[in-house]
Amino acid sequence: MNSARIDAYLRRLGAARPARPTAGALRELHLLHLRTVPFENLSVHLGEEIVLEEKRLLDKVVDAGRGGFCYELNGVFAVLLTALGFEVTPLAGRVYGDEGRLGIPYDHLALRVRTVDGDEWLADVGFGAHSHYPLAFGERGEQADPGGTFRITGAGPDAAGVRGEDGALAGDLDVLRDGKPEYRLEVRPRVLGDFTAGAWWHSTSPSSHFTQSLVCSRITEDGGRITLSGRTLTVTAADGTREVRELERDEDVLGVYRERFGIGLNCVPTVRNPRNANRNG
Repeated sequence: MNSARIDAYLRRLGAARPARPTAGALRELHLLHLRTVPFENLSVHLGEEIVLEEKRLLDKVVDAGRGGFCYELNGVFAVLLTALGFEVTPLAGRVYGDEGRLGIPYDHLALRVRTVDGDEWLADVGFGAHSHYPLAFGERGEQADPGGTFRITGAGPDAAGVRGEDGALAGDLDVLRDGKPEYRLEVRPRVLGDFTAGAWWHSTSPSSHFTQSLVCSRITEDGGRITLSGRTLTVTAADGTREVRELERDEDVLGVYRERFGIGLNCVPTVRNPRNANRNG
Protein backbone atom coordinates (compact mmCIF):
# COMPACT_ATOMS: atom_id res chain seq x y z
CA MET A 1 0.00 0.00 0.00
CA ASN A 2 1.76 3.13 -1.19
CA SER A 3 1.70 6.58 0.39
CA ALA A 4 -0.87 7.96 -2.06
CA ARG A 5 -3.28 5.10 -1.29
CA ILE A 6 -2.81 5.67 2.45
CA ASP A 7 -3.63 9.36 2.02
CA ALA A 8 -6.70 8.55 -0.08
CA TYR A 9 -7.93 6.09 2.56
CA LEU A 10 -7.43 8.64 5.33
CA ARG A 11 -9.30 11.27 3.29
CA ARG A 12 -12.20 8.85 3.00
CA LEU A 13 -12.24 8.61 6.80
CA GLY A 14 -11.69 12.31 7.35
CA ALA A 15 -8.58 11.50 9.38
CA ALA A 16 -5.11 12.99 9.55
CA ARG A 17 -2.13 10.69 9.23
CA PRO A 18 -1.10 9.75 12.80
CA ALA A 19 2.47 10.56 13.79
CA ARG A 20 2.82 7.25 15.66
CA PRO A 21 0.75 4.04 15.93
CA THR A 22 -0.63 4.82 19.38
CA ALA A 23 -3.77 3.68 21.16
CA GLY A 24 -5.24 7.15 20.74
CA ALA A 25 -4.67 7.05 16.99
CA LEU A 26 -6.27 3.59 16.79
CA ARG A 27 -9.34 4.79 18.70
CA GLU A 28 -9.80 7.73 16.35
CA LEU A 29 -9.39 5.67 13.20
CA HIS A 30 -11.74 2.99 14.52
CA LEU A 31 -14.56 5.45 15.24
CA LEU A 32 -14.11 7.37 11.99
CA HIS A 33 -14.20 4.09 10.04
CA LEU A 34 -17.53 3.15 11.62
CA ARG A 35 -18.93 6.61 10.81
CA THR A 36 -17.83 6.77 7.19
CA VAL A 37 -17.54 3.22 5.80
CA PRO A 38 -20.89 1.43 6.05
CA PHE A 39 -21.48 -2.16 7.05
CA GLU A 40 -23.33 -3.40 3.95
CA ASN A 41 -24.00 -6.55 1.97
CA LEU A 42 -25.15 -4.95 -1.29
CA SER A 43 -22.60 -6.86 -3.38
CA VAL A 44 -24.34 -10.11 -2.47
CA HIS A 45 -27.57 -8.91 -4.07
CA LEU A 46 -26.05 -6.89 -6.92
CA GLY A 47 -24.17 -9.90 -8.24
CA GLU A 48 -20.77 -8.34 -7.51
CA GLU A 49 -17.84 -10.65 -6.86
CA ILE A 50 -16.32 -10.42 -3.38
CA VAL A 51 -12.56 -10.91 -3.53
CA LEU A 52 -10.46 -10.90 -0.37
CA GLU A 53 -7.32 -9.40 -1.85
CA GLU A 54 -5.70 -6.13 -0.80
CA LYS A 55 -6.01 -4.33 -4.14
CA ARG A 56 -9.64 -5.36 -4.70
CA LEU A 57 -10.61 -4.28 -1.18
CA LEU A 58 -8.91 -0.91 -1.59
CA ASP A 59 -10.55 -0.46 -5.01
CA LYS A 60 -13.96 -1.03 -3.47
CA VAL A 61 -13.69 0.85 -0.17
CA VAL A 62 -11.29 3.66 -1.03
CA ASP A 63 -11.81 4.28 -4.77
CA ALA A 64 -15.47 3.28 -5.18
CA GLY A 65 -16.62 4.67 -1.82
CA ARG A 66 -18.36 1.47 -0.83
CA GLY A 67 -18.55 -0.54 2.40
CA GLY A 68 -18.79 -4.27 2.91
CA PHE A 69 -19.24 -7.01 5.48
CA CYS A 70 -16.75 -8.19 8.10
CA TYR A 71 -14.19 -9.85 5.83
CA GLU A 72 -13.95 -6.77 3.64
CA LEU A 73 -14.13 -4.06 6.31
CA ASN A 74 -11.76 -5.58 8.83
CA GLY A 75 -9.61 -6.90 5.99
CA VAL A 76 -9.09 -3.47 4.46
CA PHE A 77 -8.78 -1.79 7.88
CA ALA A 78 -5.94 -4.22 8.64
CA VAL A 79 -4.18 -3.07 5.47
CA LEU A 80 -4.42 0.57 6.55
CA LEU A 81 -3.32 -0.09 10.13
CA THR A 82 -0.34 -2.15 9.01
CA ALA A 83 0.72 0.61 6.61
CA LEU A 84 0.56 3.09 9.50
CA GLY A 85 2.87 0.99 11.67
CA PHE A 86 0.45 -0.99 13.81
CA GLU A 87 1.06 -4.71 14.35
CA VAL A 88 -2.12 -6.43 13.16
CA THR A 89 -3.18 -10.06 13.52
CA PRO A 90 -6.41 -11.30 11.89
CA LEU A 91 -8.45 -13.61 14.12
CA ALA A 92 -11.24 -16.02 13.18
CA GLY A 93 -14.55 -15.89 15.01
CA ARG A 94 -17.87 -17.72 15.08
CA VAL A 95 -20.99 -15.67 15.68
CA TYR A 96 -23.60 -16.73 18.23
CA GLY A 97 -26.95 -17.29 16.56
CA ASP A 98 -30.33 -18.55 17.64
CA GLU A 99 -30.43 -20.50 20.90
CA GLY A 100 -26.73 -19.82 21.45
CA ARG A 101 -25.55 -21.89 18.50
CA LEU A 102 -22.25 -20.91 16.95
CA GLY A 103 -21.92 -20.20 13.25
CA ILE A 104 -19.60 -21.79 10.72
CA PRO A 105 -15.80 -21.77 11.06
CA TYR A 106 -14.37 -18.48 9.76
CA ASP A 107 -17.79 -16.95 10.32
CA HIS A 108 -16.27 -13.63 11.32
CA LEU A 109 -12.99 -11.74 10.97
CA ALA A 110 -11.74 -9.46 13.75
CA LEU A 111 -8.36 -7.86 14.44
CA ARG A 112 -5.85 -8.07 17.27
CA VAL A 113 -3.86 -4.85 17.14
CA ARG A 114 -0.67 -3.98 19.01
CA THR A 115 0.28 -0.32 19.38
CA VAL A 116 3.73 1.23 19.70
CA ASP A 117 3.33 1.16 23.49
CA GLY A 118 2.87 -2.62 23.46
CA ASP A 119 -0.81 -2.54 24.37
CA GLU A 120 -3.14 -4.95 22.55
CA TRP A 121 -6.64 -4.17 21.36
CA LEU A 122 -9.56 -5.98 19.74
CA ALA A 123 -10.50 -3.84 16.75
CA ASP A 124 -13.70 -4.65 14.87
CA VAL A 125 -15.19 -2.29 12.29
CA GLY A 126 -17.10 -5.08 10.55
CA PHE A 127 -19.76 -6.40 12.91
CA GLY A 128 -22.53 -3.86 12.41
CA ALA A 129 -23.81 -2.69 15.80
CA HIS A 130 -20.81 -3.24 18.05
CA SER A 131 -18.28 -1.24 20.08
CA HIS A 132 -17.47 2.23 18.79
CA TYR A 133 -13.90 1.97 20.06
CA PRO A 134 -11.39 -0.90 20.22
CA LEU A 135 -11.62 -3.12 23.30
CA ALA A 136 -8.63 -3.83 25.54
CA PHE A 137 -7.70 -7.34 24.46
CA GLY A 138 -6.32 -8.52 27.78
CA GLU A 139 -9.01 -6.96 29.99
CA ARG A 140 -11.49 -9.48 31.44
CA GLY A 141 -13.72 -7.06 33.27
CA GLU A 142 -16.50 -4.90 31.86
CA GLN A 143 -15.54 -2.25 29.32
CA ALA A 144 -17.88 0.71 28.89
CA ASP A 145 -18.39 1.96 25.35
CA PRO A 146 -21.00 4.14 23.59
CA GLY A 147 -22.16 0.95 21.87
CA GLY A 148 -22.84 -0.89 25.14
CA THR A 149 -21.01 -2.64 27.96
CA PHE A 150 -18.55 -5.18 26.61
CA ARG A 151 -16.59 -8.01 28.15
CA ILE A 152 -14.01 -10.43 26.79
CA THR A 153 -13.97 -13.74 28.65
CA GLY A 154 -12.17 -17.06 28.34
CA ALA A 155 -14.23 -19.73 26.60
CA GLY A 156 -12.06 -22.86 26.51
CA PRO A 157 -11.12 -25.52 29.09
CA ASP A 158 -8.01 -25.18 31.23
CA ALA A 159 -5.96 -27.90 29.57
CA ALA A 160 -4.17 -26.53 26.51
CA GLY A 161 -5.13 -28.28 23.31
CA VAL A 162 -8.24 -29.91 24.79
CA ARG A 163 -11.62 -29.00 23.39
CA GLY A 164 -14.66 -28.58 25.56
CA GLU A 165 -18.09 -30.04 24.83
CA ASP A 166 -19.04 -26.92 22.84
CA GLY A 167 -15.91 -27.19 20.70
CA ALA A 168 -14.04 -24.43 22.48
CA LEU A 169 -10.28 -24.73 22.58
CA ALA A 170 -8.15 -23.49 25.44
CA GLY A 171 -7.45 -19.82 24.81
CA ASP A 172 -10.66 -19.17 22.87
CA LEU A 173 -12.44 -15.98 23.88
CA ASP A 174 -16.08 -14.97 24.01
CA VAL A 175 -16.98 -11.34 23.28
CA LEU A 176 -20.11 -10.22 25.13
CA ARG A 177 -22.21 -7.11 24.70
CA ASP A 178 -24.54 -6.13 27.54
CA GLY A 179 -24.13 -9.62 28.99
CA LYS A 180 -25.04 -11.44 25.76
CA PRO A 181 -22.37 -13.41 23.84
CA GLU A 182 -21.84 -11.98 20.37
CA TYR A 183 -19.03 -14.10 18.96
CA ARG A 184 -16.25 -16.51 19.90
CA LEU A 185 -12.69 -15.77 18.87
CA GLU A 186 -9.84 -18.15 18.26
CA VAL A 187 -6.51 -16.61 19.25
CA ARG A 188 -4.52 -18.46 16.58
CA PRO A 189 -3.19 -15.94 14.00
CA ARG A 190 -4.81 -16.08 10.58
CA VAL A 191 -4.28 -14.45 7.18
CA LEU A 192 -6.91 -12.83 4.99
CA GLY A 193 -6.95 -15.72 2.52
CA ASP A 194 -8.09 -18.09 5.28
CA PHE A 195 -11.51 -16.43 5.20
CA THR A 196 -12.24 -17.03 1.50
CA ALA A 197 -14.48 -20.04 2.12
CA GLY A 198 -16.42 -18.20 4.85
CA ALA A 199 -16.97 -15.19 2.57
CA TRP A 200 -18.11 -17.46 -0.25
CA TRP A 201 -20.56 -19.29 2.02
CA HIS A 202 -22.03 -16.10 3.43
CA SER A 203 -22.45 -14.57 -0.02
CA THR A 204 -23.98 -17.63 -1.71
CA SER A 205 -25.63 -19.99 0.79
CA PRO A 206 -29.43 -19.86 1.16
CA SER A 207 -28.82 -20.41 4.89
CA SER A 208 -26.69 -17.30 5.27
CA HIS A 209 -28.40 -14.24 6.77
CA PHE A 210 -26.48 -12.11 4.25
CA THR A 211 -28.31 -13.72 1.32
CA GLN A 212 -31.67 -13.40 3.09
CA SER A 213 -31.76 -9.65 3.69
CA LEU A 214 -30.32 -6.29 2.65
CA VAL A 215 -28.51 -4.04 5.08
CA CYS A 216 -26.54 -0.81 4.91
CA SER A 217 -25.65 0.73 8.26
CA ARG A 218 -23.22 3.12 9.92
CA ILE A 219 -22.73 5.08 13.13
CA THR A 220 -23.87 8.71 12.94
CA GLU A 221 -21.86 11.69 14.08
CA ASP A 222 -23.97 12.06 17.25
CA GLY A 223 -23.32 8.47 18.31
CA GLY A 224 -26.56 7.02 16.97
CA ARG A 225 -27.02 4.78 13.96
CA ILE A 226 -28.65 4.95 10.55
CA THR A 227 -29.69 1.73 8.82
CA LEU A 228 -31.35 1.04 5.49
CA SER A 229 -32.75 -2.50 5.33
CA GLY A 230 -34.28 -2.90 1.92
CA ARG A 231 -36.75 -0.02 1.86
CA THR A 232 -36.94 0.46 5.63
CA LEU A 233 -34.95 3.43 6.90
CA THR A 234 -34.22 3.39 10.64
CA VAL A 235 -32.54 6.32 12.36
CA THR A 236 -31.58 5.59 15.97
CA ALA A 237 -30.50 8.45 18.20
CA ALA A 238 -27.75 8.13 20.79
CA ASP A 239 -30.42 7.84 23.51
CA GLY A 240 -31.99 4.84 21.78
CA THR A 241 -35.08 6.54 20.36
CA ARG A 242 -35.92 5.41 16.84
CA GLU A 243 -37.54 6.85 13.76
CA VAL A 244 -38.62 4.26 11.20
CA ARG A 245 -39.80 5.15 7.71
CA GLU A 246 -40.78 3.07 4.68
CA LEU A 247 -39.43 4.37 1.38
CA GLU A 248 -41.87 3.65 -1.44
CA ARG A 249 -40.18 5.35 -4.37
CA ASP A 250 -37.00 4.01 -5.95
CA GLU A 251 -35.55 7.51 -6.15
CA ASP A 252 -35.95 7.90 -2.39
CA VAL A 253 -34.10 4.65 -1.73
CA LEU A 254 -31.29 5.59 -4.10
CA GLY A 255 -31.17 9.05 -2.55
CA VAL A 256 -30.61 7.61 0.93
CA TYR A 257 -27.82 5.37 -0.34
CA ARG A 258 -26.22 8.37 -2.03
CA GLU A 259 -26.75 11.10 0.55
CA ARG A 260 -26.53 9.19 3.83
CA PHE A 261 -24.02 6.47 2.90
CA GLY A 262 -22.10 7.96 -0.02
CA ILE A 263 -23.01 5.03 -2.27
CA GLY A 264 -24.13 5.76 -5.82
CA LEU A 265 -26.26 3.01 -7.37
CA ASN A 266 -28.02 2.74 -10.72
CA CYS A 267 -30.80 0.53 -9.41
CA VAL A 268 -32.39 -0.44 -6.11
CA PRO A 269 -30.96 -3.74 -4.82
CA THR A 270 -33.45 -6.50 -4.18
CA VAL A 271 -33.05 -9.59 -2.03
CA ARG A 272 -32.17 -12.67 -4.03
CA ASN A 273 -33.00 -15.10 -1.24
CA PRO A 274 -36.17 -13.72 0.46
CA ARG A 275 -36.14 -15.88 3.60
CA ASN A 276 -36.59 -13.59 6.58
CA ALA A 277 -33.47 -12.89 8.65
CA ASN A 278 -32.04 -10.13 10.80
CA ARG A 279 -28.54 -9.47 12.03
CA ASN A 280 -26.64 -6.54 13.43
CA GLY A 281 -27.32 -3.10 11.93
